Amino acid sequence: MQGTFVHWCVHVLDLEASLEFYEKALGLTPVRTMGPEDGSWSNTFLGNDRTPFQIELTWNRGRTEPYANGGRDTHICFTVPDFQAAYELHKGMGVIVRENPAMGLYFIADPDGSWIEIIPEDR
Repeated sequence: MQGTFVHWCVHVLDLEASLEFYEKALGLTPVRTMGPEDGSWSNTFLGNDRTPFQIELTWNRGRTEPYANGGRDTHICFTVPDFQAAYELHKGMGVIVRENPAMGLYFIADPDGSWIEIIPEDR
């Protein structure tokens, strides 16, 4: 059996801050949102036209304690067509948390501390 990788879920405390981060840092915008009528929680799926993969931002009303979201060893990876431009953008945003020039990659963190690896597209 083979499955299809559809989305990765991350729990967020501030949905608006997360939406702003993912759009500015990675060009991801909301594709669809679901949740109950009472607004107690929502799942917002982000994507772009480069890949069918999506990130699901799960938000729960009233949550104040940070989520673990798997820790630093659990991360996703994005390729970027212009590595230097992405690096400069992320540096300007102040979101780079680890650099590994020897391997030609670096990590950024979203507002909830989830790490995202950035590598050149041609790798």
